[in-house]
Amino acid sequence: MKIDFWQLSRDPVEKVAALIAQRVLDQDERLLIVSGQADQRAAISKGLWQAGPETFLANGEASAPGSDRQPILLSQTIEAENGASHAIFADGQFRDAPHFARTFLLFNDATLQHARETWKALSDREGLERAFFRQDGGKWVKVA
Repeated sequence: MKIDFWQLSRDPVEKVAALIAQRVLDQDERLLIVSGQADQRAAISKGLWQAGPETFLANGEASAPGSDRQPILLSQTIEAENGASHAIFADGQFRDAPHFARTFLLFNDATLQHARETWKALSDREGLERAFFRQDGGKWVKVA
């Protein structure tokens, strides 16, 4: 399993989630975006629908009919009704989810300490690959 830590500084969570979502879909995979905050999930959903001038990233809430058919599912839990292989933790809160091939923990200044504690707590976990990304201007750079 892989977990990527993405430190948000310039771009809002909905823009970064759309960037990651496009990459996941380009690999013919499905995605679960988790946030305990309904307003944040709504903002992310809107950002996905408006991802680009010639594209949109279809998505839906886990509680809606047909959620199992959504390429991108938004939820407050880690239950991937759509069979997602990748998950984004958009609210900065890590959830133990070993059934995903790759997870992304998005965090900002408000959740920085939690991200640091999670990074340290996962350091000895066997079979886990960690990476840390930070924005350098408009470009994402792997720093660890």
